[in-house]
Amino acid sequence: MPELPDIVVYIEALESRILGQTLERVRVASPFLLRTATPPLAAAQGKRVRELRRIGKRIAIGLEDDLWLVLHLMIAGRLHWSPPGVKLTPKRTLAAMDFPLGSLLLTEAGSQHRASLHIVQGETGLRELDPGGLEVLTADLESFAARLTSANHTLKRALTDPRLFSGVGNAYSDEILHRARLSPITLTERLGADEIARLLAATRGVLIEWTDRLRAQAQGGFPENVTAFREEMAVHGKYGKPCPRCGTPVQRICYANNETNYCPACQTGGRLLADRALSRLMKQDWPRTLEELESLIRKNTDGASGPETQGA
Repeated sequence: MPELPDIVVYIEALESRILGQTLERVRVASPFLLRTATPPLAAAQGKRVRELRRIGKRIAIGLEDDLWLVLHLMIAGRLHWSPPGVKLTPKRTLAAMDFPLGSLLLTEAGSQHRASLHIVQGETGLRELDPGGLEVLTADLESFAARLTSANHTLKRALTDPRLFSGVGNAYSDEILHRARLSPITLTERLGADEIARLLAATRGVLIEWTDRLRAQAQGGFPENVTAFREEMAVHGKYGKPCPRCGTPVQRICYANNETNYCPACQTGGRLLADRALSRLMKQDWPRTLEELESLIRKNTDGASGPETQGA
């Protein structure tokens, strides 16, 4: 899912292309996309773009007469800039917004139809779509600490809860916790003042650095390669690869469609966190440390090769 750095770079690219331009028409190819009926979508056509704004992980396009088009890309939604009036491809393209200089396409991979488009009136309509998360780039330490400890959640859950913090999702939360040297399953009420300060510094550092990195990669063009998995990331999507800080193999926790990546040496004191599926299967045999995991791997490898060696 595009997170704060991706959304910021998307908005910057859109500002240079559609700010002050007239929205000539909106073509919706998917009946699942539009989630509101009032105001009607036709009311947005012929209006000029006055402002663009980020609301959590949403992109809000402000038009004349205080109308707002609000896009939520969810996991698989992406934006593309194409020549004016480009033809829609129904299998992937959900909608097109046509402007004099080009067309903004919204696509979504897969068939789950999670991406959404709302049209709302004024600040009241925008507030109804805002989950209310704290803006960590501008929050002071006291506000950050108060929000973090407002409920006793794991750090991973707290950072990715849009009602607590704005714009942070699965990918960058892994990077933040790795930089802060904190376990993703540490409960927020157990954090000391120094750890909270370290977490805030890591949150700001990761988000700012990745925004700058993505901005540089776009080189003034439209960001077309938005992904949650990037080679330069420290731990996210790097299961089994060496931690760039200490060289320890990155581990993971899998749950449903989500994966949390972490370095056991840097973040959990060498302890392996229980993967829900595997730990239930293995029960008391689940390895608790990297040494136990390596021993188990060697045992299974030797066991698998033994019969072949004997029969050779």
